[in-house]
Formats: sequence, C-alpha cells, structure tokens
Amino acid sequence: MTAAVATAKGGAVRIDYERQGRRASVDLVPKLNDAGPSPVWQVGVAPQLNLTVQRYAPWPAVGAALRETRKQAGEMFGFIARLVTGKASSKNLSGVIGIAQVVHSEASAGFSRLLWIMASLSLTLCVMNLLPIPVLDGGHLLYYLIELISGRPVGERVLLAGQYAGLLLLAGLIGLAFYNDLARIFT
Repeated sequence: MTAAVATAKGGAVRIDYERQGRRASVDLVPKLNDAGPSPVWQVGVAPQLNLTVQRYAPWPAVGAALRETRKQAGEMFGFIARLVTGKASSKNLSGVIGIAQVVHSEASAGFSRLLWIMASLSLTLCVMNLLPIPVLDGGHLLYYLIELISGRPVGERVLLAGQYAGLLLLAGLIGLAFYNDLARIFT
C-alpha cells in the first residue's frame, strides 16, 4: 500500500476493502507529510495500536519480563534467519541514525516507551554479540565448541583468519546499516 500511495504523488488512490463481509472501495487523495526526517505521502490509514502499560507486583514482573525477553529474542533470531536465507530484505537493517530516530520517537511517547526501547536495544546487542562471528563472544564460544569436539585448540592461523573475516563481516554490516539509514533520509 505504501508503494501505491507514493507513486500517486497526490493523485487519487483507489482503495478496495472488506468490512463485515461486504466489499467496497473508496478513492483517497494522499497528503504530503513533511514533519518527519523525510517527506512521505500518506492517506491516513495506519494500524491501530492499542498500547497499554501493564503493571506487575515485583515477583510476577520477573516472570513477565522473562517471557517478553524470550519472545523478543526469538523474533530477533527469526529475523536473522530470514535475513540470511533471503526471506527478509537487508533494507530492514538500521544503524545509529535509525536507532536514534526510533529512540527519539519512543521517548516522545513517554517514559515507559523509552524504557521499553532501551531494553529492546540492550537485548538486540546481546543477541548480536552471541552470533558465531569470530570477533564477538559468540565466535569465542564457537572456537570453544570446536576445541571441545576436536580435543585440541583451534590453530593460530585459523584463529587469525577467523578474526579478520569477522571484522570484515561486521564492518560490512555496519556499513550496510549506515547506508540504509542515509538512503531512508535522502530518498
């Protein structure tokens, strides 16, 4: 829908919808919203978010926090798997600019939303650090696993080659995320 609205550039867009089993259509004229970091054409259709702050007593809060952490970590690993298999676009990656924009908008929505995004970022860094990339902790765990299975430590040349490959991979990911941030701003 976003692409259809963007290509209309202010011209009418025909929207077909179904409500209570009946099909109908309406012509909407997009308006240019230039309040954000980059101007975007909008028709005023968005998902309805019913966000509520849930309050827990201290002990039940621990269980709820662990369930939410498990759910979010699973979603992150699922996204990484879809990214590796090509089922998710690399355009979904964001760097420091995208993160700053999201944190700013969440902070504007209230303190509880700011805490939520800070916790999500912390969990994201934890998950990323556990990836089996040699320069990260997950890479060290991979080397320990190889040592456990083979009965001897990984050779120094393999270790060094892995470190360089890991650095190149991380530099590429950071560069791609930074490029995506700039592309979102300037397009």
